Amino acid sequence: MPPPCRVAVIGAGAAGLTATKALLDAGVEVVAYEKGDRPGGLWARDNTSGLSPAYASLHLNTSKGRTQFADFPMPRQWPDYPSADLVAGYLADYCENFGLTPHIRFDTSVESVEREEDGRCWAVTTDSGDVDRYDAVVVANGHNWDPRRPDPAYPGTFDGLQMHAHDHRTAEVFRDRRVLVVGMGNSAMDIAVDASYVARGPVLLSARHGVHVVPKYLFGRPSDATGGALAALPWRLRQRVAETMLRLAVGTPQSYGLPAPAGGLFQNHPTISDTILHRLTHGEVVARPGIDRLDGDRVVFTDGTSDPVDVIVWATGYRVSIPFLSDRWLGADPERLPLYKRVFHLQDPSLAFVGLMQSTGAALPVVEAQAKLMAACFSGAYALPTAQEQRSAVARALRAAVERWGDRRPQMRIDFDQYVADLPREIEAGRARLRRGARPFTVTAADREGNPA
Repeated sequence: MPPPCRVAVIGAGAAGLTATKALLDAGVEVVAYEKGDRPGGLWARDNTSGLSPAYASLHLNTSKGRTQFADFPMPRQWPDYPSADLVAGYLADYCENFGLTPHIRFDTSVESVEREEDGRCWAVTTDSGDVDRYDAVVVANGHNWDPRRPDPAYPGTFDGLQMHAHDHRTAEVFRDRRVLVVGMGNSAMDIAVDASYVARGPVLLSARHGVHVVPKYLFGRPSDATGGALAALPWRLRQRVAETMLRLAVGTPQSYGLPAPAGGLFQNHPTISDTILHRLTHGEVVARPGIDRLDGDRVVFTDGTSDPVDVIVWATGYRVSIPFLSDRWLGADPERLPLYKRVFHLQDPSLAFVGLMQSTGAALPVVEAQAKLMAACFSGAYALPTAQEQRSAVARALRAAVERWGDRRPQMRIDFDQYVADLPREIEAGRARLRRGARPFTVTAADREGNPA
């Protein structure tokens, strides 16, 4: 067994907290860095990091039973879809319950993470100029905080207010104003519903491509629990069964005036909402096609129609940003970064990632499983396969992802149920490799030379 190592974790949201806990459970020394003043990351609305996109009406769009940590179930009396504030409190309780707080440096922003020239350790530099050294680094900074706006921008000029969904907190900014929301994701639907109660006239909802809209309950059960019951089936069969169930329960998006979905269920991420269908059927939200151009106080759409608009909300998603890592580690596009099991960097597995994925289900069980795999490796209880085997596995996963999801973030895509079931099996496979004589991955500075980095 290698001697104990020292690991830095960047972030104290759900991913960083699970990484910190898993490392402590494995007997590894760990220091976590958090830009804000409290745990919870993007769920903590009043976090001083300023990165949280959480708004007052935000609730989980995956059910409690499918979202909670295996090691820390959510309270039984909670509703099936808790609010963002409840989730933030849950993460704070997780931190307190497992004694993580003494290991977290709050109000500390990491400016750079880089290999020292001799290759023996990682140097972590903070905004205060402090430099500390670690045998391994876990990147857990999340990827829903750097707003993505239309690029290239739509032609023309707009006289009113433009904002990104990241800036939305309450509906008051929309009161007595004509509102256009651009996007078809969960935030777009939530914001359109919020605005529809206070806006002047119906809220316009614009998108070039449609998505499947799944209510939070199907046949009296949380809809993701219904989907989870089908997890043993091949995804294409699951897709046909689930699309049939959805069509019988609520009809098609087209029947509500929305554009047809651009792909099948379980391929493009569905939007989970009951309230958007209600507001559409009452005419309080009205669908519009994609934008053609901006024209002063009007927006012109691709079908040639136009509407007067006072506020545009760009619910157009987020970029993956890891500003403290150089292109040496991220390549040209961090969304296309290949990772073994979506955790270990192929060039140097002592650089690990927890949460750099896009799941078909909830994130919390995924990051919990990733954290346990990472900690097993860094504690010497798990042996990675050979570098060639890792590259081959990543290539196979990418081919399968492209076949299923196309070219939209294929490296990051995972099937929730398959992935969460796979990682414990991978830990056992790594233990079996140890029993067969494989050398555990060494992350200590004393034995850095000769590592398969």
